[in-house]
Amino acid sequence: MIREVIVTTRNEDNSVHIAPMGIRTESGQVRISPFKPSTTLENLRRNGVAVINYTDDVRIFAGCLTGHYEWQTVATKKINGQRLENTLSHLEVEVDRIEEDELRPAFICNIIHQETHAPFLGLNRAKAAVLECAILVSRLHMLSAEKIDNEMKYLEVAIDKTAGPEELEAWGWLQEKIRKFRMQEAAGEGMV
Repeated sequence: MIREVIVTTRNEDNSVHIAPMGIRTESGQVRISPFKPSTTLENLRRNGVAVINYTDDVRIFAGCLTGHYEWQTVATKKINGQRLENTLSHLEVEVDRIEEDELRPAFICNIIHQETHAPFLGLNRAKAAVLECAILVSRLHMLSAEKIDNEMKYLEVAIDKTAGPEELEAWGWLQEKIRKFRMQEAAGEGMV
């Protein structure tokens, strides 16, 4: 099973890198598999630690794909890192070993500390729709316009029926990203 989370790592200048990512848990360890090249991959290699943020604020997922990075962070307790301030819970992890791969090396991590910050208040179809749309946006360069349009039409039903202000804001960011991508593609410029 893959869980969609926000991974925070420290950049070389000690600033915080925030990235949406699918992770797996296996035998009490966390498997983080960032693509090559990526900032998360380089930060994990250099620092050997990361924070897994479990959040239901889908604006963070959408924001990372659309240039909205103004998310507050706070210091972690057991590792030299930062977690999202607005997260339901987090894990502080340390790399145990690396399984090298040409496309996606896997960082197998031990959980050093975990903490809960807020209650989970239930599922919302609009949150799931924004998350699925964010995944589509991350793959704009790989998917046909028809596939994206069909998926968006389906996801829009959940947005129309169940979205609150946060989901509507995130949805708008993602729609704008798709619109800009299509304009650049039509102009022959490729992806943003």
